[in-house]
Amino acid sequence: MFQYGIMPPAMFLGMIIFMLYGFPVAFSLSAVGLFFGLLGIATGHFEFAFMQALPLRIFGIVSNDLLLAIPFFTFMGAVLERCGLAEDLLEGTGKLFGAIPGGLAYAVIVVGAILGAITGTVAASVITMGVISLPIMLKYGYNPRLATGVIAASGTITQVIPPSLVLIVLADQLGRSVGDMYLGAIGPSILQVTIFMLFILGLSIFRPKDVPPLPREARGELNAALVVKVLWGMIPSIVLIFLVLGTIFMGLATPTEAGALGVVGAMAIAAMHRRLTWDLLRQGMHSTMTITSMVVFILVGATCFSLVFQGMDGGLWIEHLLSHVPGGAVGFLIFVNIFIFFLAFFLDFFEIAFIVIPMLAPVASALGIDLIWFGVLLCINMQTSFMHPPFGFALFYLRSIAPKSVKTKDIYLGAIPWLFMQLILVAIVIFWPESVTYWLDKAPDVDLNTIKIEVPGFGNGGGNEMPNFGLPPMDGAPAQPGQPAQPAMPNFSEPPKINP
Repeated sequence: MFQYGIMPPAMFLGMIIFMLYGFPVAFSLSAVGLFFGLLGIATGHFEFAFMQALPLRIFGIVSNDLLLAIPFFTFMGAVLERCGLAEDLLEGTGKLFGAIPGGLAYAVIVVGAILGAITGTVAASVITMGVISLPIMLKYGYNPRLATGVIAASGTITQVIPPSLVLIVLADQLGRSVGDMYLGAIGPSILQVTIFMLFILGLSIFRPKDVPPLPREARGELNAALVVKVLWGMIPSIVLIFLVLGTIFMGLATPTEAGALGVVGAMAIAAMHRRLTWDLLRQGMHSTMTITSMVVFILVGATCFSLVFQGMDGGLWIEHLLSHVPGGAVGFLIFVNIFIFFLAFFLDFFEIAFIVIPMLAPVASALGIDLIWFGVLLCINMQTSFMHPPFGFALFYLRSIAPKSVKTKDIYLGAIPWLFMQLILVAIVIFWPESVTYWLDKAPDVDLNTIKIEVPGFGNGGGNEMPNFGLPPMDGAPAQPGQPAQPAMPNFSEPPKINP
């Protein structure tokens, strides 16, 4: 525990105490980092010159082109959230699936996945779907726990589905490509939606009274007008998703450029729905400014903390602790995911990404774990932070818009099955890495036994004579006609001869 002194564990404990006391995370990290930085200089852990790296680190944060993608994707989501796209999608999809048991729940899951891909904001997805779908689900006999659970869980899918802000931050912290992180998240995203839908299917078979179909007067007729309405909401969104992600996957644009393209596409969709107004843009810019400022301040505080923590040999301390976890790489992954799961009760995903991931990444790399797989796995785990009773933010959002007839107890109990389904996905990804790595570009397989290196023979005749490269012959060999004879090479194994 104290192989590297008392300072690393004391610094880690100080950070936890500050945050449990309720100070803002960014300022807590900065305060702990600066205090222990002065302490480290006083105790001789490092020189004052070591702290001169801090301004350079902060400048590196504000000049990081990759992090510029965060405000672009945030603004894109804010515009699409406020332009009424979600309302059209939920209304049309709910009527389309309404005739089958669990149809509204299927619609919420599908729309949650689409909103996750185009907005990237849990609060927006949960509140929007809760306001529109929850009263209808309760009115037509859905179990309140199921209704609140499916809305909260579908809203948290946005953390895993590209282009997720969490994946951008994780790519930056792990030093990996955002495009590879997005590709790695495709498989788990599909699995998560599939698991949710299979759960609703099981309920519709074994407990159909909890998920009744909509009556005909509520869903209307399944005609061309309804299909056109659904397609009018879905097709522009899907085109925008493929436009943004496709340019990244094909290497035509960086994540920042793709985010800018997404902003233009979002404004075009809002204009198509005749909802592009100055008030909408102002609200979107305000939301973007708030989220971006929060991310940058947390990142500045985290880099202050991590610089001093590394100077105190904290990285070696963490690596020593975690590299001795039994079970090798699998044991390390299980331990880390349990640790992240409980840490998510108290910290937001941005805080976990900026504080904990830089400590875990070197250990994962030393154990031979693919960092893309590691990052996607932790992203899946961190989405549970929104579903933890009683601290999950998705549950708070849902409580704020749910009618008084829905008890807080029902919201918390309704979240538990969906929380377990998210943990099932964590286990699947741990024991089936190909669910992440299958989508990544792989280097061509090369069989070393089939490699044959042929060295052409030297000399004009193709023999093994050493080439002379145009130099005069050595070892007293006869010179070419017309050239003077060359002296023999000296024998360095004999003592030198001194001529008088």
